[in-house]
Amino acid sequence: MSNARQAAIAAVTNYKPSGTGFNFRDLPSGQLYGSNVFNFEAMKARLPKAAYKALMETIKKGARLDPTVADAVALAMKDWAIEKGATHYAHVFYPLTGLTAEKHDSFLSPTSDGRAIAEFAGKELIQGEPDASSFPSGGIRATFEARGYTAWDPTSPAYLMENPNGTTLCIPTAFCSWTGEALDKKTPLLRSMQALNLQAQRILKLFGHKDPPQVTATAGCEQEYFLIDRNFFFSRPDLVNCGRTLFGAKPPKGQEFEDQYFGAIPERVLAYMLEAERELYKLGVPIKTRHNEVAPAQYEVAPVYENANVATDHQQMIMHTLMRMAPKYGMTCLLHEKPFAGINGSGKHVNWSLGTDKMNLLEPGETPHDNAQFLVFCAAVIRAVHKHSDLLRVAVAFSGNDHRLGANEAPPAIISIFLGDQLADVFEQIQKGGASSSKGAGTLTIGADVLPPLPKHAGDRNRTSPFAFTGNKFEFRAVGSSQSVAGPLVVLNTIVAESLDFLASELEKATGGDANKLNGAIQTLLQKVMQEHNAVIFNGDGYSEEWHQEAAKRGLPNLKNTVDALPALLTDKAMALFEKYKVLSNRELHSRYDIYVERYCKDINTEALATANIAKTMIMPAAYRYQGELASVAASLKSCGKNPHLGTLDTLTDLIAQLESAIAKLEDATEHKASGDLLAHAKHFRDAVCPAMLEVRKISDKLETIVADDLWPLPTYREMLFIK
Repeated sequence: MSNARQAAIAAVTNYKPSGTGFNFRDLPSGQLYGSNVFNFEAMKARLPKAAYKALMETIKKGARLDPTVADAVALAMKDWAIEKGATHYAHVFYPLTGLTAEKHDSFLSPTSDGRAIAEFAGKELIQGEPDASSFPSGGIRATFEARGYTAWDPTSPAYLMENPNGTTLCIPTAFCSWTGEALDKKTPLLRSMQALNLQAQRILKLFGHKDPPQVTATAGCEQEYFLIDRNFFFSRPDLVNCGRTLFGAKPPKGQEFEDQYFGAIPERVLAYMLEAERELYKLGVPIKTRHNEVAPAQYEVAPVYENANVATDHQQMIMHTLMRMAPKYGMTCLLHEKPFAGINGSGKHVNWSLGTDKMNLLEPGETPHDNAQFLVFCAAVIRAVHKHSDLLRVAVAFSGNDHRLGANEAPPAIISIFLGDQLADVFEQIQKGGASSSKGAGTLTIGADVLPPLPKHAGDRNRTSPFAFTGNKFEFRAVGSSQSVAGPLVVLNTIVAESLDFLASELEKATGGDANKLNGAIQTLLQKVMQEHNAVIFNGDGYSEEWHQEAAKRGLPNLKNTVDALPALLTDKAMALFEKYKVLSNRELHSRYDIYVERYCKDINTEALATANIAKTMIMPAAYRYQGELASVAASLKSCGKNPHLGTLDTLTDLIAQLESAIAKLEDATEHKASGDLLAHAKHFRDAVCPAMLEVRKISDKLETIVADDLWPLPTYREMLFIK
């Protein structure tokens, strides 16, 4: 076995945990939860009453922030943070890299007498100025135009990030250019939530809510991830550079035994999960569930749903914490959608709903056919997804997700809605003229007297649907495990706002302010909506070839990859939509298109360069050495008068020749400059570079099954996935 692999396996098998465990009895999770968050309790205890009241108006009702409140909040926030050991503060923002960015400043300011005092005023809280020139802008800013601003988001609470050598006060912010255009993920998300609130309140007013409370989108984002030992990770240049394995033969055992899913969590992994959860509890992240996922070495963590803006910030914290904690346990957390070929990849199911502090507007109740308010909001979602399915597809389009979507492990690239038996029946009745009944939920009797009867849902789940109704929310299952959820939420909020706007306008026109006409107007309008948009509802097997054929007949787009999907951002329909609801200007939308296309090209180019490099410097030398060994044995046998069997040598020699040729074709494809615009370059990477990479891999993976194990340089799938 190669020295690197041997050392890695020895290190893994000899791993011993370091440090002492946590005693959860001394500090129960309930006391730990939110302890590092400047939450409502901390605000109420430290802020003047007037300042607290004004801030609550902004957070809970969406009122415009009073700048005079900032000084009081800054003082209280600084004192709270310093009492907990903070020395610095950081404006945390989310640039269009999809990652978290932060700029740290010390609380200390020097005085004229050579000392220093801790200062933090309202102006430092409200606004920061990081250099914007090195972040993706998609042409909004020239490289030499560096000024960018961070703006405090009071609706997402500040928190403390602890480090062994200090603590930092982290302040969630929006990030924009000197011209006021969004350079981040948060700004359009907040705009989309504002648009959604405005249109949803119009519907609520029609239903008699004279002064409707703020309507917010909510989200709960399940996170799938892989864990492998760090020794294996650093022995794989493809994982280090690309986040996924570019080579690897299928192991004798994969996930076909179905023994990983919900299995007992390995002790080392569970210890890691417990500490990660402990850190997230302190940050107020409502982690609820953990379990083994389908693939070997794959796991999942899931929080309870909450305000979509806060959930987005928390989701970034989850990814950061999972990656930060793993090295403490000798592991690396892989968030790529497809780190290993041939087994399930990782997604991030986003559970989305909308409601007020009093009610969930997608709660159907026991008899949804009688719940007119629910039916209007649900119909708005159905119409939105059908009318703008191309934009939902764009929201999850990037190179990593291309390995998942459409395969028999993740939702198809065709966007459809699963409603379940009960709601599908109700809306089918509506389409035919009016709903008069709802299928009951019923009771499940298992057949063993010691087991109690169980309440049974009115419909089953459908794991093949990209957009499924799951009780009182929709689950968008096509989101990639590594991506920020802000983009999908921006699209979802905006398209639903547009649908609510349409429905509200139609109902206002039909009723003329007469509440007695509302029920008839609703029945007429919902029938029309379902007749026009029923094509998007599909309760069957989304993996089947029959569905692909049926979807084409229904006119549903099948945008199979990122390059096919991205042009939908620049259609007249998309630009008019985001402009109308003031979520993204045309310039901002164009900038995102350019950034996403360029990122696709960069991702594939990096993978292509890594593929060629590993094949030439690691795999080919191993194959040559084994070829030399076989040739030496054959020559020795011949010198002894024996007739050697040359089958393996011939096969190996042929594969080496094929690999040399495939590498040359890959390098030629990578170096070739496509003519035309940025999209033409992306098409070249998709149509020429990706197939060339795959060919190098196919040949290399065959070599892995032939070359002597002691010569193979890369940790194998059977080692990375099963040695823990």
